[in-house]
Amino acid sequence: MEISGFTLVRNATILDFPVEASIRSLLSVVSDVVVNVGASDDDTRERIAGIGDPRITILDSTWDFSRGPAMLADETHRAMVACRHRWGIYIQADEVLADGGAEALREVIEARDDDARVEGVLVQYRHFYGGFDTVATNRSWYRRETRAVRLGGAAETHSFRDAQGFRVGAEDRRIRSAMSGAVMHHYGWARPAWALAAKRSEDLAIYPWRREQDQSRPLLPWFPGITPYSGAHPAVVQSWIAERRSATQLIEPKRWQPHHAEFLLSDLIERSTGWRPFEYRNYVIV
Repeated sequence: MEISGFTLVRNATILDFPVEASIRSLLSVVSDVVVNVGASDDDTRERIAGIGDPRITILDSTWDFSRGPAMLADETHRAMVACRHRWGIYIQADEVLADGGAEALREVIEARDDDARVEGVLVQYRHFYGGFDTVATNRSWYRRETRAVRLGGAAETHSFRDAQGFRVGAEDRRIRSAMSGAVMHHYGWARPAWALAAKRSEDLAIYPWRREQDQSRPLLPWFPGITPYSGAHPAVVQSWIAERRSATQLIEPKRWQPHHAEFLLSDLIERSTGWRPFEYRNYVIV
């Protein structure tokens, strides 16, 4: 069975994305990878071309920042519709599938391909925060998201809002997704301070209403649910991590806020019952 991969990226060097590792974490199971490369102020395009894999197709594009967060959905959709096959695995430029993750996705895709109810496949997330040895786990950090989608067909699957996940049809119905054993490592908040500062500056072009809030907010505020991580990182991202170990950022000192009580209560309920109260989901599990 042939499967596509797709992603989007812009200013990968300025923002310090491990985009080569992201793409390489798909290559063991895909027949083609579509990379939407937005017009950049650095060597992003050269880096993608430098991967040197003939399965990679670069879509050169100019992103319309006046669209706000919908721009990210637009550009994700541009890459998705350029895929050649009936299933596509999506990855963002700060995400890397754990070792064996791509194979786990392929296994579920092949097993559920004949089940018309299944429109997507979920991955579990590890959100690294403040470095490579701590993860964020509270309710505001999504536990899973759809990262493989069935392409084409009568139901129109599309990237949703700021491209965190996918919805279906004009009514934005939540996508029906199957579970998998795949794990995604999200390194967006593990990057050095200079990259996080560049991200904040770039985000203001997408989310201008955050300007006043971001001016006073630390880059890495403390919150309940930051926990140690001592497991392995994917082989394809090891060198990227090693180069940044000395630049690991310190999280701000512990400072309790009134809304932190909600996280503690939610975490207590989740640990006791397995249910996460008020969890935001773009999907339903089938």
